Amino acid sequence: MLRWIIFVAIYGILGFYALQAIKTASRFPWVHYTFIVVSLLVVGNFLYQFTGDDQGRVLSRPKSYAFGFLLATLSFYLITIIFLFGEDIFRLFTGLYQKIAGDQKEFGIPARRRFLSVLGLGIAAMPFGALLYGMYKGKYNYKVLSYSLEFDDLPDAFHGYKITQISDIHSGSLDDAEKVAYGIDLINEQQSDLILFTGDFVNNQTIELVPWASTFARLKAKDGLYSVLGNHDYGDYIGWDSEEEKAKNLKDLKALQREIGFDLILDSHRYIEKDGERIALLGVENWGRGGFKKAGDLEKAKAGISKDDFKILMSHDPSHWEDVVIHDDYHFHLTLSGHTHGMQFGVEIPGWIKWSPVKWRYTYWAGIYKEMGQYINVNRGFGFLGYPGRVGIWPEITVITLKKKGLT
Repeated sequence: MLRWIIFVAIYGILGFYALQAIKTASRFPWVHYTFIVVSLLVVGNFLYQFTGDDQGRVLSRPKSYAFGFLLATLSFYLITIIFLFGEDIFRLFTGLYQKIAGDQKEFGIPARRRFLSVLGLGIAAMPFGALLYGMYKGKYNYKVLSYSLEFDDLPDAFHGYKITQISDIHSGSLDDAEKVAYGIDLINEQQSDLILFTGDFVNNQTIELVPWASTFARLKAKDGLYSVLGNHDYGDYIGWDSEEEKAKNLKDLKALQREIGFDLILDSHRYIEKDGERIALLGVENWGRGGFKKAGDLEKAKAGISKDDFKILMSHDPSHWEDVVIHDDYHFHLTLSGHTHGMQFGVEIPGWIKWSPVKWRYTYWAGIYKEMGQYINVNRGFGFLGYPGRVGIWPEITVITLKKKGLT
């Protein structure tokens, strides 16, 4: 209870301070009252959604949107306050200087300048509007990102072989059947030889995927669909009545993935054959750093394959690649991961800038990287979680074309 009182107090102070910029910029009382009402509705809805029954780390859609609106409002507050606070410091020192210099008999602080308040509000409106846009449109702004990767030892038969990777569907967060169906059509339009899914079909429970099963069952690839589990698929972030119920949920999720058409690879491997040649496709259970489940067993997955095989590994968390895979005595040519979502927020201008706060947590957080002669692609995710939107880091469908160096 105390934490909520502190939260409301801080929110109120920030809102009151931001209101001063509104009052300086506009003399119309209805503008002031609208700001107050909206601010109260946002915090009231957030408290209503988050002070009810605790269901572990489950974020329902109403909770997610309550969090999203609060995040947008706080971003508006904070940026506005930065301008106000800077000006208030200047006003304070100006008043002190005028008093000491004898320019005025009594100490007084100059009035705020309308220009700076208007400027601050205008700049604050940009992230506020971007976060709202991210919830309204950005979360389904699917992007197809295509890469060609060359390898010296790729079997000749696989020159030009196309792989589509998707990741982090988080079906419990999806809320627009038409947009999701468009995303599925976009995947199928790539006409890839393989479709590989690198984990997190659900947020917590298999039941989240049930309404979407027929939609994802439309995915097609000539050589099949393969998948691994992500950290959210195990049901670790929800309170279960018993371990048996939790185990049944995971069993049901595995079965449903197979019904959809995915061959779920858990600490194992498959061979993909073409024209008498083959490549090894490996999959591990989730292995993550920093408190995430470490269930994946790379040794078990590679048992029975040769060091000389061309190897593609599916592992949900890119920290596994950084900490284990690239240092293994087997050479894993290409690893496919997800997990980070690119934090669903950042700035990406190809060839110029690629930034997200998630880079402070993960060295490899989005896109293609190469270390020690081995590649990883970290997919930005198909869905979303927590904040119900995306800003700058768009939902991704990755198409990777394998090339044999020297062949055209």
